[in-house]
Amino acid sequence: MQPLESMTVLLLWLLVYHLSALTPGDASKCVLQSDFEPGLMANGDFHIGGIFPLHYNQEIPDLNCTYKPGPVKCNGFDPRAFRWALTMKLAVEEINKRADLLPEYTLGYKIFDSCAYPLTGQRSAVAVLNGPNEQLSPMCAGPGPLLAIIGESGSAQSIVVSRLLQPFGIPIISYFSSCACLSDRREFPTFFRVIPSDAYQVKAIAQLLLHFNWTWVGVVRGDHEYGRFALQGLLKELEDTGICVAYQEMIPLLYERQRALEIIRVMSHSTARVVVVFSAEGELTPFLRDYMEQNVTGIQWIASEAWVTASVFTGSEYYPFLGGTIGFGIRQGQIPGLSEYLTTVNPQTYPSNPLVHELWGALYDCSPNSSSLNNHLPSCTGQETVRVQHSAYFNTSSPRISYNVYKGVYAIAHSLHNLLHCTPGKGPFKNSTCASEHNVYPWQLQQYLQEVSFTISGETVNFDMKGDSIPSYDLINWQQGSAGNIEFVNVGMFDGAQESGQELVIQEKAIMWPGHQTEVLVSVCSNSCTPGFRQAVRRGQPLCCFDCVPCDSGKISNKTGWRTTSIIQKKKKKRKKTCDLDPHFYSLSLSLDSLECMACSEDYWSNADGTVCIPKVVEFLSHDAMGMTLTVIAVVGACLTLAVFAVFVYYRNTPVVRINNSELSFFILLSLTLCFLCALVFIGEPTSWSCMLRHTAFSITFSLCISCILGKTLVVLAAFTATRPGNNIMKWLGPIQQRIIIFCCTLVQVVICTVWLVLSPPFPNRNTKYQQSKIILDCSVGSDLAFWCVLGYIGLLACVCFFLAFLARKLPGNFNEAKYITFSMLIFCAVWLAFIPAYVSSPGKFTTAVEIFAILASSFGLLLCLFTPKVYIILLKPEKNTKQHLMGKDK
Repeated sequence: MQPLESMTVLLLWLLVYHLSALTPGDASKCVLQSDFEPGLMANGDFHIGGIFPLHYNQEIPDLNCTYKPGPVKCNGFDPRAFRWALTMKLAVEEINKRADLLPEYTLGYKIFDSCAYPLTGQRSAVAVLNGPNEQLSPMCAGPGPLLAIIGESGSAQSIVVSRLLQPFGIPIISYFSSCACLSDRREFPTFFRVIPSDAYQVKAIAQLLLHFNWTWVGVVRGDHEYGRFALQGLLKELEDTGICVAYQEMIPLLYERQRALEIIRVMSHSTARVVVVFSAEGELTPFLRDYMEQNVTGIQWIASEAWVTASVFTGSEYYPFLGGTIGFGIRQGQIPGLSEYLTTVNPQTYPSNPLVHELWGALYDCSPNSSSLNNHLPSCTGQETVRVQHSAYFNTSSPRISYNVYKGVYAIAHSLHNLLHCTPGKGPFKNSTCASEHNVYPWQLQQYLQEVSFTISGETVNFDMKGDSIPSYDLINWQQGSAGNIEFVNVGMFDGAQESGQELVIQEKAIMWPGHQTEVLVSVCSNSCTPGFRQAVRRGQPLCCFDCVPCDSGKISNKTGWRTTSIIQKKKKKRKKTCDLDPHFYSLSLSLDSLECMACSEDYWSNADGTVCIPKVVEFLSHDAMGMTLTVIAVVGACLTLAVFAVFVYYRNTPVVRINNSELSFFILLSLTLCFLCALVFIGEPTSWSCMLRHTAFSITFSLCISCILGKTLVVLAAFTATRPGNNIMKWLGPIQQRIIIFCCTLVQVVICTVWLVLSPPFPNRNTKYQQSKIILDCSVGSDLAFWCVLGYIGLLACVCFFLAFLARKLPGNFNEAKYITFSMLIFCAVWLAFIPAYVSSPGKFTTAVEIFAILASSFGLLLCLFTPKVYIILLKPEKNTKQHLMGKDK
């Protein structure tokens, strides 16, 4: 059975028992079944209540329902909480002595113990409503003069008490309840607090985790609203920051050692070495004792404000396990006279107060007299010293929570003063209702609390529209004192009033880490990827757990580790009924430098390690080995052609030259020379002019060459058919007609090239897509249609030549010109047909090289097939350089 269910059963049982025990005469009035007396009390014109966790755990009575259960027993006296109660008492007594604050009235108080438990706090709230004494003023007899309550410490208790007081309009000012859910004015319209909301605490903790690169953390919380809402707020703050929660564990409200050992086992086996704890010191005290028994060390504790300044953990036995703890605590202040006031509270001045006797037992581990509640302790001799773990009780140099109590009491006093001394319709409270001594209602005081503003110890105290105070924390570090105990050292602060990104200030050199180390503990699921690698998230695991894989080619990562952004983004969020109270939800953004590899820009590529973008290699057919080879071949081809031309000129009157139409042969040789030379234009860095010249020069020179061969083929074919009787075709193929044929065929190509250059000329292109690691400089044809029209026209001329030469292949005698033309065209067509797939599939500069090779191969094919036999006869077989031999009549 859960603790709250157990208490509910207890209350129902008491109700049934009480109703059955009532006599008819008693049925008309309420009768208390048991006493619940205040720990401290004083009368006054107006009363305020105080609820403090003077004990930090409780025992639930046996609930067997066969007899009346006993009251809930509170154990573990907390001197720290008792100091809070005494601070309230001191503040009330100060106010009653002041002439400028409530000069004509006095304040009274009733202070109860909540035992750090919600239902006991509820019982305290009911008791505080019933006037100075419950027996004299029964619950149902009428309202008491209570105006406000100072309480509670825990958020769970404050939620219960606030809901109980809400129908009466009684305001409650909490000194230690930080749950963000309490800022919801729809749920808790009478709740105020002088401690910042957890919405700011979790923001501060998130910034702390980011600052120290703690990306893999565990969370332990108490089983109450404070722990639940704090965890929810932290998880929201950590969204999209790259910080992962390794585990979430809950300490039971009613402590169970077996469950605690399971939590400790999870903590010790987890790779997360940073643990954030949202818990009150009540349930945390037995948990930490078991933790110490298990001898677990090496954990960096992040304490919430609920226990970061708890004096119960300052003993030297805690330091090996809790030393180096860091967390955000309530800002410290100054309370004049508190130290002297605490010394006046002792068994001599309060002989009948059991709480004072318990205080003495906790501080000195002795009993002031044999009749006290601490009769199990030895009697005090007067020589005892304060126990180390409670030595902070008398240390009032920098009170924190006590200072909050002090501010809360003064807030009530100033509001009541303004209420009693206001003028209707005037001053800063013109929208509020004024009151007199006999008609002061709590709801009126609540209005003035909402508008109150005063200065105390140099600090301005006021509340916003949600009842919250200005968010501000001290960053506390647990360090070893001279006596071996734990001391709370201020190492920074968080000021929510500062600009975004400037709230957190840390003095890192002043921090002492666990194990008395001076270096920050590392808590990550996976180590940061080194430059050149990126993260690959492991399947089924949080984003913080990843493997490092090399960056892909063309991408780099040149940074390592987590990098926090200094911009705090405000995200608009809808107000929800739970705890999303502030319409501006603050979140931190964080990015991992090596989370993804960064692609290099278009003109750059990654180095071998993937750490730097370097300029891409610019590739084009230059004067390298390949370029020089092609250049030499082209020059050699041109020289050979010119040499043949020289031989033909020198032997122009011989039969071999004359019978082969010397004029057309000279045209062919000149055009072949240009074909060889145009290959040189393809070598070198492409420019606008070279790109246009490449294809036009190539196409026109080859068209001229093939046109000349076509003319010669027609002449040869005409000469063969002219031998037939009655054939007069030779008169139509004289020199003029041959020139016209060559001119017209070449003109067609010139027209095509002109249109090409005008409409879409070739241009230099930086190709970065074909090979991503290189920039290929080539010439884009501009118009694919024009390019293939040029090649197609040359192919058409070659095919016509081949067809006509094939028809004239059986000329009589040794005149084999038609056969040579046939073979030359066959080679020409084969080369250019093979060029097409090679051109399309060749990468980079090889595309240009293939085109040059096709030009040179076809040019050499024409040169060798057409002119090698003639040069052979001219130079090596001059006896065959006769008309009779060529006509086949030398036999």
